[in-house]
Amino acid sequence: MNFWTYAAFFIISLGASIIGAICGIGGGVIVKPTLDVFNVASVSTISFLSGCMVLSMSCYSVIKGMISKEQKVDMKTDTPLALGAVVGGVAGKQLFDIVKSASSNPNRVGAVQAICLGIITVGTLLYTVFKDKIPSKNVKNIAVCVVLGLVLGIMSSFLGIGGGPINLVVLYYFFSMETKKAANSSLYIILFSQLASLLVTLFTGKVPEFEPLALVVMVVGGILGGIIGRSINKKISSKTVSKLFIGLMGIIILICVYNAIRFMA
Repeated sequence: MNFWTYAAFFIISLGASIIGAICGIGGGVIVKPTLDVFNVASVSTISFLSGCMVLSMSCYSVIKGMISKEQKVDMKTDTPLALGAVVGGVAGKQLFDIVKSASSNPNRVGAVQAICLGIITVGTLLYTVFKDKIPSKNVKNIAVCVVLGLVLGIMSSFLGIGGGPINLVVLYYFFSMETKKAANSSLYIILFSQLASLLVTLFTGKVPEFEPLALVVMVVGGILGGIIGRSINKKISSKTVSKLFIGLMGIIILICVYNAIRFMA
């Protein structure tokens, strides 16, 4: 990799983490498909680097929020969701390895990821646009929370996006959370699912080949993005966050379509 490649890694990670911290989507939903477009590394490597970046950003955002007491964890919902996400993070990583080994073409898993992410993002966009017309729930059952966290963790880990937009939809619909509360809870869930996924990767010895400097650049970009994003989030309204989120979903859908076509060619 040359200087400009590392610069691109940093800029993409920084920008994605800023938006991720504002909207509560982790940033991986932007980084993963964007780096796939540039084809700078294998699908496995990009998923791993993206996951590490998301973990660093969410870790900073959650810890900073707790220290400053700006983020309160709801033990009845957030923690069961996070515990389910831990199991889901492990399962999602195993699912990724199964899909990868099932095909002799390493790009096939990239195509599967792009298609799944595209479908999820379309559904998320439609729900977000019409959510005011859709009655939401107020789930309190701990077992249901764990199951929902499990599903979120699987998708987060398998897609290498950290959680992304589907987290917010689940939090909006099942828990009637307002935008900023959902963003904070989403980052809390992402932290646990990505940590579980990373630990499985390390303990099973399935860390893909990667440039150490690329990892450092992305982690630094992720943390700086988390700092900037948190600052912006405090200054803008929930309505503005929702508009940013909707615009982002449209861009991600287009990128997913492009990646699916490219990987399947």
